[in-house]
Amino acid sequence: MSRAFVKEDDAGAPEERVDLPISAHPNFVTPAGLAMLRERLAVYEAERAKLKTQDDDLAAQAHLPRVEQEVRYWEERLRSAIPVDLAEQPRDSVAFGAVVTVEDAAGARHDYQIVGEDEAEPQAGKVSYVSPLARALDGAAVGDLITWKRPAGDQELEVVAIEYGEGES
Repeated sequence: MSRAFVKEDDAGAPEERVDLPISAHPNFVTPAGLAMLRERLAVYEAERAKLKTQDDDLAAQAHLPRVEQEVRYWEERLRSAIPVDLAEQPRDSVAFGAVVTVEDAAGARHDYQIVGEDEAEPQAGKVSYVSPLARALDGAAVGDLITWKRPAGDQELEVVAIEYGEGES
């Protein structure tokens, strides 16, 4: 049998060093997003320090390149962060950092916060400012109807409230 079809034991083989892709969009962050970037970097730096003390553990040494990759990613995201002061955002229209309450045609209300790419958690109502929903909401005022272009079909939403937290997201 050809060696091309034999699975080699790769336990202990170092992981390939390929950096994570960095978005081409400006790295706007809410105050909470900036804190999250710092926290993620600290977690990976601590993990890297721990792994570096385990010289005799092959699995730890094999995992080290992946952790270093994460450290480089979060260092770059922190270095490129552009903090947005929510107190300076317009109160009468949707902009970065806003928590927007919308109502759909069935009368159901949903809250969405416009956040940075690394902060986005759609299941928690936090959407990236470059997402189709955030782009549709950008600049809208209370009472405006917006069209959210979705793969499942367009949805019309009415903006019913706009709020900005005091540095929380």
